Amino acid sequence: MCNTLRLKRQTSCRHTIRTLPAVSFKLALSVWLYLLFSSAAWSNSACAVEPSFDCSKADHDAEELICRDNELAALDNQLAGVYHTALENFPVDERKNLKVMQRDWIKGRNDCWKADDLRSCVKFAYEYRITELQITGGLFTVPEPVQYQCDSGEYDYLTAIFYTETARPAVVLSGNNGRDFWQVIAWPTPSGSGAKYQGSNVLFWNKGTEALVERQGRTIKCVCLP
Repeated sequence: MCNTLRLKRQTSCRHTIRTLPAVSFKLALSVWLYLLFSSAAWSNSACAVEPSFDCSKADHDAEELICRDNELAALDNQLAGVYHTALENFPVDERKNLKVMQRDWIKGRNDCWKADDLRSCVKFAYEYRITELQITGGLFTVPEPVQYQCDSGEYDYLTAIFYTETARPAVVLSGNNGRDFWQVIAWPTPSGSGAKYQGSNVLFWNKGTEALVERQGRTIKCVCLP
């Protein structure tokens, strides 16, 4: 030990630092740089998200974008899982129609190349399709419905079911006037007052206990039932 007492001769505790030859230093530096960039490349590769489809067969702008965009690839995987769960939940005699609708949706997503903002269009398409399947495929417990009576009609009723935990907020509107029954999913849209939702040929506003519906050229006023 260097600090041992009663030593006849003092022993030096200093570590000898030797200068590496220039060749050895250059070799060490090269190895260090190789390991650094290899590690970074491996990290980026490990973090990449692969979509549910084969990117080597991507032949649309939308598909190519998804293959190099982690967020969109993650949405594609989420949709694939939601779709398969919904397919299992659908009645057997309705599954064929769901498959047709899914193929039509894929065509619509690929048509996003026509949009001004390709990425926003693709993301929008995924979030809306995921929400639609979460609702129609029974992946969420149905929230408590809100009942409205419209235009003081004895049989003119409207039911609104508000979904807030789906991929995007939505409301399922069901109307019954004693003659026909209709149902549609509507999506939030900017509004100066109250909450406004838009679906296929339907506009729905609600504020407090009152609601307004526009459908087939007709505007009806509704009041929430206690």
